[in-house]
This record gives sequence, C-alpha cells and structure tokens, in this order.
Amino acid sequence: MCAAKSEPAAQQSVAVIGAGWAGCAAAVELAAAGAKVTLFEASRSLGGRARAVELHGRTLDNGQHIMLGAYRETLRLLRKVGIAPRDALLALPLQMRYPGETGMDFIAPRLPAPWHLAAALLRAKGLAGADKMALARFSTTARWMGWQLHTDCSVDELLVRFDQTPRLIQLMWRPLCLAALNTPTERASARVFLAVLRDSLGARRAASDMLLPRLDLGALFPQAAADFVTRHGGAVRSGAKVSAIAPVNGRWQVNATGLAVGGDWHAYFDAVVVATPPPAASALLQGLGLDGVTAQLDAFSYEPITTCYLQYPAATRLALPFCALVDDPALGRWGQFVFDRGQLDSAQDGLLAVVVSAAQEAAALPQAGLAAAVAWQLAETFGRPELATPEWSQVITEKRATFACTPGLARPANTLPLPGLLLAGDYTASDYPATLESAVRSGAQAAGLLLGAAVAQ
Repeated sequence: MCAAKSEPAAQQSVAVIGAGWAGCAAAVELAAAGAKVTLFEASRSLGGRARAVELHGRTLDNGQHIMLGAYRETLRLLRKVGIAPRDALLALPLQMRYPGETGMDFIAPRLPAPWHLAAALLRAKGLAGADKMALARFSTTARWMGWQLHTDCSVDELLVRFDQTPRLIQLMWRPLCLAALNTPTERASARVFLAVLRDSLGARRAASDMLLPRLDLGALFPQAAADFVTRHGGAVRSGAKVSAIAPVNGRWQVNATGLAVGGDWHAYFDAVVVATPPPAASALLQGLGLDGVTAQLDAFSYEPITTCYLQYPAATRLALPFCALVDDPALGRWGQFVFDRGQLDSAQDGLLAVVVSAAQEAAALPQAGLAAAVAWQLAETFGRPELATPEWSQVITEKRATFACTPGLARPANTLPLPGLLLAGDYTASDYPATLESAVRSGAQAAGLLLGAAVAQ
C-alpha cells in the first residue's frame, strides 16, 4: 500500500495523531516514503488498545491477542520495522480444542487447502455425525456464496439459515464469533463474520494459521515502529495530547499540550492523519464542517474485553499453548479461552491468561470475585485442584476494546472532504472487525492515499 518515494512526498510534513497500531502503521509508511513525520500520543505508552502494561514487576499485555496468518499487512509491516514474525509469533494450525472428554478437539493438519479443513473435520473428536455434516454444509455453502452476503443479518440468523446444530454453535461458531468480533452472536454482523471465516476456515493453509505473540504487544510493533520513524528523521511525542486541529493558509495547525511538547504548543503541517479512537477523533473534527463523519463516529457503541492473569508456580503447565473453555455465566464460568504464557515466553512460566470477550457482565463483578471464579473454572475444567489457588491474580478490562460489530454498521472512510486530512483506525470502512489487522490496514491505506495525493500534485 506504500507509494514509491517521490519529491512531493519527501517534502511533506505530516502529523499522525494517535500511536495505536493504525497510527504507527501510517507513520511507518509515511516515514519510509520520505515524509517528515511527527507521531503524537496522549499516553506515555504506545499501542493504544493493544499495548504493554506493567503488572507485578512484569511487562504484560492489556489483553491477550490471537492473530491469523492472513494478516498480510501486519506481517509485512512487522518485517519492515525489523521484527521477524517467525521469531516473534508462535504459529499454530487452525484449531478449536477443549480440554477433557466432553469437549471438542478440532485441529487442521498442515495440508494444502481445502484438504486441511476436510481432514480436520474427519478427525474431529467430540462432534456427532450431524455436527460434522452441519459444519461441512456451512463451509460448502459459504464457499459457494464467495463468503459474502448481499443483505447483512445477525450471526444467529445466519446459523439458523445454514441449519447449524446446537452443539456446533456452542463449541465452534459462538466462541469464534466472540473471539473475532467481540460481539454476541445475536447482535454480531454475519457479513463481517463470514469475512473472518473466509480468511480462516476458507483460506489457504498458511493463511489460516493462528499466531500467538511471544513478545509483549508494545515490543511487537508500536515501539519498533516508533524507532523506525525516528531513524527516518521523524519525531515521536508520547505524553503529548493534541487538543485541536485547524486549516490555516493551506496547511494544518496542530495544537498540543503536555510535557513532551513543553506545555501548550502548536505547529503547522502539510497534512494530518487522525488515528485516535472514535470519540477523540470526533472531538478533533468538530467545527470543520464534517458533521456526517462525526455523526458516524458518535454512533459507535462498544464492547469490553476482560483478561484475567493468574500466576502459579513456575512448573505449572497446560498441555497446549491455548485452548477453548466452555463458558456459562449462570454457573460462574466466565472464561472462553486460556493461554499458557510460559509456552510463549519462558520468563512467564506458570502464568495463565484467561480471556472473556463481550465482557459486560464479567466486568461488572468485583475483580477479586471474578478472578476466583475463573481460577475455580480452570481447576474444575482441567481436573487440577491446585489451579483454584493462584499465587496472585490480576484482572484487566479494556472497557472500549472494540466497537460493537453489528449488522449494517456504517463506518467512515479514510478520506475526508478536506485536503490533507485523513482518518485511520480499526473502525474505518472495511470488511474486517476491530482487529490489529484492520487497524494496520487502515493506517497503511491512509498513508497510501496521502502519498498518492502528494504525487498527483
């Protein structure tokens, strides 16, 4: 998506507001093309809603993430900033594996597509013949449809239309929808869900791989991106909150406050990429005659994600790096996936991370009570009583982790009707939900549009 370096691009000064994954992607592409980039971030840490935090003397993530081999833009930019995906990510074949005899064990072997999916279906344990037939029917029909819907509907409606069995919905479709869209199936967009399945169940084998970060999210991309920008003559201003932007004589005035800019500060740029979350973006665009765009930004609703970290003795290990859990909030079973962090980073031996997506109910509980319930769920699920008593626990809830990915949701474009002003973020128009890949794609797309406009001039 990055345009070739040109004199007009090299002469541009660009402010990128927001150092989440979208802003970092835009800044890298612009800096690589020769633009003079200043990357602003109100927080002291980079990464936005996918960042590193300090907990109990360790650098951990504010939430556990899974990536896909289909995340081509993310993988490309990791390489561009000097991060080797082979070393930074643990690649696992597409799978949905539950512990115990009553769950499901679905894992795709490393065969060419679509044989990997066919073999996974034949070998799957814990599914009856009717479940396997339903999964085969879903895959065949969706492939015939090109993984597209002309009229959007909820995922629940799609599953009824495709005649899916209750067990398959419980063990496959519902947890996949929660993990990918962070929106319950009764409210989630079937069109977006199919786009995710296209790049997992329906993709070539390598594209369907699940990728687990070995590095903390800050080290995985944002910090490397910031270093790349500074090496290419740009500047990174963390702890600098941009309070206003305004067009002035064909350029853009950017006002900021914070220690990183010495208090109240302003400067002029040829272009601005607004890569903040929707509420902050809407505030910056007020008064610029962009009422239609700000209305879209203000219309988003949000879903939280909760991650519960549980530290056990260093020798504590699970049989797999991660596995699915059967959740049942009515019985105090909140966890949907558990990750053995020690299998990703030896410095985190004994640390388990349990994820609760679409976590409104879980997030409303006292943290100590939720952690105790999750520990009990692990002890019961794995038949290991010692998991009920971790050495310490920490619950982290990202209250606005993603937008609610509902049917027919209107999402703003990167381009805005003012010269030199663009939007970037996982919430911009895309067939993907709010993921790291959609954020990176949006940032790279915004940079490409800006550089293309510069070349045209």
